[in-house]
Amino acid sequence: MSPLVLAVRRMPNPRLTGLGSGLFCVATMFALALLDRLLFGSSLVVYGVLFLPVCALTAIWVRRADLVTAPVAVPIAFAFGLLPIADSDGGFWDGVMGLFTALAMHAGWLYGGTLIAGLIVTVRKVRLMSRRAAQRRAAAQSPRPPAQKRRPAQARAQAQPRRRTV
Repeated sequence: MSPLVLAVRRMPNPRLTGLGSGLFCVATMFALALLDRLLFGSSLVVYGVLFLPVCALTAIWVRRADLVTAPVAVPIAFAFGLLPIADSDGGFWDGVMGLFTALAMHAGWLYGGTLIAGLIVTVRKVRLMSRRAAQRRAAAQSPRPPAQKRRPAQARAQAQPRRRTV
């Protein structure tokens, strides 16, 4: 086996709800943005590179019932994480313009991360659907126990307790 496959098998296997996966992604990206600001001087390329594995982990760790939330949560997390590293001179509108500029100039990272999350979620959903179909086919092909003989309607009616009327 390759080292990558072994590393993936050793990873923890949490199952996050839709909200939990969104919060994980947002909190992680915000923390990584702060770390990027501290260590690399707000490098948007470093931020984008760090965004891709976070997208993959979010799509892997979301539970089956909430698969659709992962591709929705990652762009929100990308935008929220840009807040500490977007260029601004201190004013509110400068911060908003810096955020929009960073989103426009580095949309490739955003699209790439969303694509990664979408592909992982799609593969997981297809595997889930094929597994369920196989289970249904196996259940339909398994031999059933012989049906019990049904009692005639008259015997069932006599077996039921009678109700008293007043």
